[in-house]
Amino acid sequence: MAKSFTLAIYPWVYSAKFDGTWREEFAKQRHLSAEAEAALPDEERERLYLERNRFEQLPLINFTTQYGLACFEGLKAFPQPDGSLSLFRPFDNGLRMARSMEGLIMPSFPADTFVRAVQQVVERNRTLGFTPAYDPAWEAADFVTADTVYIRPFSYAESGIGVDLSVSPWVIIINTTVGSYFSPDGDASTTTTRRVRATPGGTGWIKCSGNYVISALAKKEAEAAGCMEAIFLDSAEHRYLEEGSSCNLFAVLSDDTLVTPSLGDTILPGITRRSVMTLAEEQGMTVQERRLPVEEVLDDAVEFFGTGTAAGVAHFGSLTHEGRTATFGDGKIGPRALHFLRQLKGIQFGRLPDRHGWMAPGGGLTAGRRSSPGAAKR
Repeated sequence: MAKSFTLAIYPWVYSAKFDGTWREEFAKQRHLSAEAEAALPDEERERLYLERNRFEQLPLINFTTQYGLACFEGLKAFPQPDGSLSLFRPFDNGLRMARSMEGLIMPSFPADTFVRAVQQVVERNRTLGFTPAYDPAWEAADFVTADTVYIRPFSYAESGIGVDLSVSPWVIIINTTVGSYFSPDGDASTTTTRRVRATPGGTGWIKCSGNYVISALAKKEAEAAGCMEAIFLDSAEHRYLEEGSSCNLFAVLSDDTLVTPSLGDTILPGITRRSVMTLAEEQGMTVQERRLPVEEVLDDAVEFFGTGTAAGVAHFGSLTHEGRTATFGDGKIGPRALHFLRQLKGIQFGRLPDRHGWMAPGGGLTAGRRSSPGAAKR
């Protein structure tokens, strides 16, 4: 299984520069064959990866590097049994990227252009042999250990040194292979943090680069305390659950109600989050979006889990808050979270029917696949 989020960037990279209109370009960075690169000594391979991580057209001193004025997306291309790749709800990522750019008062990148660019850069890298192939052995572990193509689109500002907005940004799209974000065999404990991820009127609803500074600090502090994940509470009362460091949150209560914190403007509108809500409603569960007190989770939750592109569906075995710890079930993944995980992974990896039109072609054998942005949008 590939490590999560390595700098093993694939050769083909997409860029678009806004100058009244979006000017698009595909660039192929220096590379050997995938097999030859894998056979290189570690140091030589790392030097090649570092060389591929240089983009000469991007200025070092700008509003992104100086002030964090940037946003990004994360989505995956999933290997399919027929040898192709499929994308999960890419039009929704495109819409969220456009909204994030608008929220940062910069020219927004059209969602349909986003989807097409993602498809093309994935396909170019697939034809070079850099994308993982479907492995039937993944099925035994519900695809938790499967490899996927991680797709990272991000904005990058033009040159600038004073605090200002970006009027002529780039959008860059890179690919790399990733595995599981949360270790399936690791400690699934969580703890609340006193740090505040977002405040009302801020950028919490935007997938803004600056938001992740606090997330990284809180997660590292949680890990130092022996936990897997940090849980953020609201900024005003420090009582209501908001997000994990890298995921939306869900609790299954003792009456089988599924609750997730309502979005407002402090929580990122997750695409996997919305998909899990759809699956739960199909199962006849009562699904509530509302303020979720940490005390309610400690007192009444029978399952607690997170969702996200990187996390997928990640169960949490326990939650600690101000010296009190609640364990959910036997600490292992509960039946509801396991059902959502199996349903999502089965759809994403082509083993279950895609009843909602969530999947779109990502590369390879695309005959008969849904490809319209509207299908992916639902």
